[in-house]
Amino acid sequence: MHEAILDLSKAHWSPQKEVVRVFYKEMWDHADTSLVPQIFHPDFTFRGSLGPQLVGHEEFIGYVRFVTGALEHYTSDILALGEEGNQVFGKLRFHGYHRGELFDVQPSGRHVWWYGTPIFTFDGNLVRDLWVLGDIHGLIGRLQGAPGAQDASGQ
Repeated sequence: MHEAILDLSKAHWSPQKEVVRVFYKEMWDHADTSLVPQIFHPDFTFRGSLGPQLVGHEEFIGYVRFVTGALEHYTSDILALGEEGNQVFGKLRFHGYHRGELFDVQPSGRHVWWYGTPIFTFDGNLVRDLWVLGDIHGLIGRLQGAPGAQDASGQ
């Protein structure tokens, strides 16, 4: 499974897909919020995989800090990306170790994951809107230790 992800990172990316790659593999995976102004318009709109709807750099940076604070070693696996016009969309798997309260579930230390489907809308070289649908119910089940919920191998 990881070999396919590594192969994706070596692919020839369009400029828009490269922005998406930087967003997930450099910004999110390292919680490097200094990259936010290089990716997003100052007043961009965001709907996150965990539900919040935000506007602008500062609100988004707060969301990154919240998620990476609750999930140690937070990682984004890019499973697929597509592109049409000024939009890039994909299938991702997000995961980390549950170290902070999330969805009213106290830290368990479990490795948890969920799938998400982002749609990035570009205005020039920067993202104007990012909408992400996430499998919140699957994540909550994994946070609560639902039987069989830890198998992240299926795509």
